[in-house]
Amino acid sequence: MVVVIFVATLAVLALVTQAGVFLAQRAHPAQGRMVEVMGGTLHVLDIGPRDAAGPPIVMLHGASSNLEVMRQPVGERLASKHRVILIDRPGHGWSTRARLEDSTPEIQARMIADALAQIGVNRAIFVVHSWSGALGARIALDYPHAVAGLVMLAPVAYPWPGGVGRYNNLIATPVIGPLFAYTVTLPLGLLLTEPGVRGVFLPQTMPDGFVRDTATPLLLRPREFIANARDLVTLKAAVAEQAPRYAQIKAPVTIIAGDADKTVSTNIHSRPFAAAAPNAKLIVLPGVGHMIQQAAPDLVIAEVEAMIGAIPPGAAAAAH
Repeated sequence: MVVVIFVATLAVLALVTQAGVFLAQRAHPAQGRMVEVMGGTLHVLDIGPRDAAGPPIVMLHGASSNLEVMRQPVGERLASKHRVILIDRPGHGWSTRARLEDSTPEIQARMIADALAQIGVNRAIFVVHSWSGALGARIALDYPHAVAGLVMLAPVAYPWPGGVGRYNNLIATPVIGPLFAYTVTLPLGLLLTEPGVRGVFLPQTMPDGFVRDTATPLLLRPREFIANARDLVTLKAAVAEQAPRYAQIKAPVTIIAGDADKTVSTNIHSRPFAAAAPNAKLIVLPGVGHMIQQAAPDLVIAEVEAMIGAIPPGAAAAAH
């Protein structure tokens, strides 16, 4: 009898999950174009004037999010003067990846470089947040010709003490992870998402409507939730492998981090990266947490503009 009740409960939760997926996708449809690459399809949103002076700006989001986190408010404001390309990382938002195992910065860098080449972007300024700090660094290492500059916001770059949360390890585990993801994660996540995001913003306050306006409920879809967990549980080994190469990064780098960031430690990541990369500038904001683009959008935009302004005209023309 207990087994029957358990199976029936899982079946109901699975139906609730599928209904939730349908509603989330209807509320937050894809805004850009789909670009087929080896290993998946990337959702690319191209905004701003195509003929703007200077290189395009490519913006890459971190974990547990999608391109809307970079679009609002910084991406939209930059697009008033520049071509801005926002990409859902493989497996996130409306992007797919054929294998959930394709979770490393190395693989995702290849997929993103392929997509950019297909839309005719040969060289760009990359603006990356959090998990994508490791991704931006990897793009600069493996595709140096494509990177005119790198602006890193609260980036992950090095191994850190501890893990990434028991639930991520659970969800990334074969068999039992998908069982949870396709039954429990979405109903439970609907209750826990807002408090969780508020915690990431601390000590700043999360803007009203942030979860809704940034399509965060898409994260709770089972396949994306599993992809996000795999991204997180494999990241430490990935940055340990690539960190010894950071001195090879030749592009100009600006790092903006907060000294109150409890999600990604500035001392563990941003300060050592600034010391390792030869052309890096570090800006540490007192009293600021993890969501740099929300806490200091004017500064982020000013630093991107300054980086574009420092590029010789001939090099900027070659970016398109």
